[in-house]
Amino acid sequence: MGKEMEKEYNFNGELIFEGEYMNGKRNGKCKEYYNDKLIFEGEYLNGERNGKGKEYNYNGKLIFEGEYLKGERWDGIEIKYSLYGELMFKGIILNGKRNGKGKEYKDGALEFEGEYLNGERNGKGKEYSKDGNLIFEGEYLYGKRWNGKGKEYGFYDELIFDGEYLNGKRNEKEKEKNFQNLA
Repeated sequence: MGKEMEKEYNFNGELIFEGEYMNGKRNGKCKEYYNDKLIFEGEYLNGERNGKGKEYNYNGKLIFEGEYLKGERWDGIEIKYSLYGELMFKGIILNGKRNGKGKEYKDGALEFEGEYLNGERNGKGKEYSKDGNLIFEGEYLYGKRWNGKGKEYGFYDELIFDGEYLNGKRNEKEKEKNFQNLA
């Protein structure tokens, strides 16, 4: 038996689902609705979201684009949006968490680009001001600036610190050396 297109309606007669069925379960390309508005479009397997899909808020704004497995958001490239449709994150998801390269956005502007591990900033990364200026580049651990080499930049892209960080703070010896170099 092949795939069949079906539609489902709620008790008020509003469309809540349309898509492909096979063996009595949702299988293939499908769309879900709430109050006559599209809230999901993507792929189903054995009655659950599986594969590529997109979620929309109740105003029709795209809020998530990525992979699903057994009905849950899953691994692959994730693109996440705010309720207002602004880009919030684009990057790699593994085991349901940010892992690998990614970019974070705030109010539509790039805020961070770099590496993630288990959902947190880990490895090399760069932070930006809301105006798009680079303000820090260096190493991160557990979501924070950490041990290792790092650079901080001021309002006019001038280098204000180039040295080592220790436990998330400028190394005091490096701080003194930087102040001597600025004088």
